[in-house]
Amino acid sequence: MSAESLHASATELLTEWTPEANSDHSLREAFLAFLGSAPRGCLREHAPGHITASAIVLSHDRRDILLTLHPRVGRWIQLGGHCEPEDKTVQDAALREAVEESGIPGLILTTGLYGAQAHPITCSLGVPTRHLDLLFEIVAPPGAVPVRSSESTDLRWWPVDGLPPGADVPLPVRGRK
Repeated sequence: MSAESLHASATELLTEWTPEANSDHSLREAFLAFLGSAPRGCLREHAPGHITASAIVLSHDRRDILLTLHPRVGRWIQLGGHCEPEDKTVQDAALREAVEESGIPGLILTTGLYGAQAHPITCSLGVPTRHLDLLFEIVAPPGAVPVRSSESTDLRWWPVDGLPPGADVPLPVRGRK
C-alpha cells in the first residue's frame, strides 16, 4: 500500500531473521543499514538499489523447485521481482510475483524470511542498480502445473538435488528462522 509499509515489513523481517551462515549475518546487517538510509528503498524508483521479493516455489512435497529461465539474466533463477506501491508488505509482493510468474493459483507462503541475496543488475530502470532480494518459501498445491508468463524464457520444475548447470538458487532450507 505504501513505501512506508513495505519498508516496515522488510525491516521487521530482517530484524527477526536469524541466519545460519556467518556471511548471511553480514548481509542481514548490510540490508538493515541500507533500509535505515533509504526510506523508499523498497521501490524500484530508488535507482542506487532496492529491495526485491523472491519466491522459492517448492512442490507440495518439497522435492522440486520451480525455476524460471530469466531472459535478462540468462540463467535459471527463482521467481520474484519488484515490490509495487500497491503491495502492503514484501511478503505480499513475493506471493504476487510467484502467482504472476508461475500461473499457479493456491500458492501458500510459509512464515518468516527464507534468506537474502544481493546482486548487480540492469533492471527496468535501464541503468545499473542492485537488487537486494528478500527470499520467501512458497509451497505449491499438489498437481500444480506452471504456465510460463511473458517474463520468462522457460519455466519448469527441477529436482532440488538436480538443479540445472549455472542455476543460482539457495536450496531449501538454508537460512530459515
